[in-house]
Amino acid sequence: MRIILVGYEGHMGREVRASAGRLEKTEIVCGVDPMIKEDTEACVRSFADVRAEADVVIDFSHHSMTRELLDFAKARNLPLVLATTGQTEEEHLAIREAAKEIPVFLAANYSLGIAVLTDLVKRALALYPDAEVEIVEEHHDRKLDAPSGTALSLFDAVKEVRPEARAVMGRSGQGKRQPEDVGLHAIRMGNTVGKHQVIIGTQNETLTLTHQAWSRGVFADGSLKAAAFLMGKGPGLYDMKSLLNNAD
Repeated sequence: MRIILVGYEGHMGREVRASAGRLEKTEIVCGVDPMIKEDTEACVRSFADVRAEADVVIDFSHHSMTRELLDFAKARNLPLVLATTGQTEEEHLAIREAAKEIPVFLAANYSLGIAVLTDLVKRALALYPDAEVEIVEEHHDRKLDAPSGTALSLFDAVKEVRPEARAVMGRSGQGKRQPEDVGLHAIRMGNTVGKHQVIIGTQNETLTLTHQAWSRGVFADGSLKAAAFLMGKGPGLYDMKSLLNNAD
């Protein structure tokens, strides 16, 4: 599998390079990263300078590159793994449009454990229809978006079971909690890789579902699994649920 890696010199770019190096028949044939000072044999600053032939694109850059990235993948007819979060609604619309032409894998979190957590949340809420729900996420102090894309995707999972659910970003001021409220809380501190908790509580008991990532390598491994999954797939928008279902 020949990969073009966008965000080559970033933290996650380096993790993907390390993970890919441990796999057979997997190669990063070119990197794209506008943050480098000058082009090298391994990495270029612009999509226009990519000359290598590839099978798939993996993106760990910044959401501001979304449109340029989509145009490149469509022009090359390459499957695309989008592992960047924080896209605007307009960028999400562009992603959905691109998925009509090429296979696009989009996930807020590339950990298989988070995919399992999401499934467990929906199962639990079906059993606790009247329980209150809070979502708490922790990340390192360099993370730009808050709440995290994963926290928002967990809220979307809640909303699948409870369409009336309403996100409350943190809590401030005065006022009684409403039954449809789901609190989303973001903590930024130190070098925390990623921790997500979904707390489901009644007057009699509390169920806390937690996922803790100890290394960013878990996200790199997941993105490579997603890239391999896209091989041979037709146009469409795929996610971690697609990957889990394929494993079944």
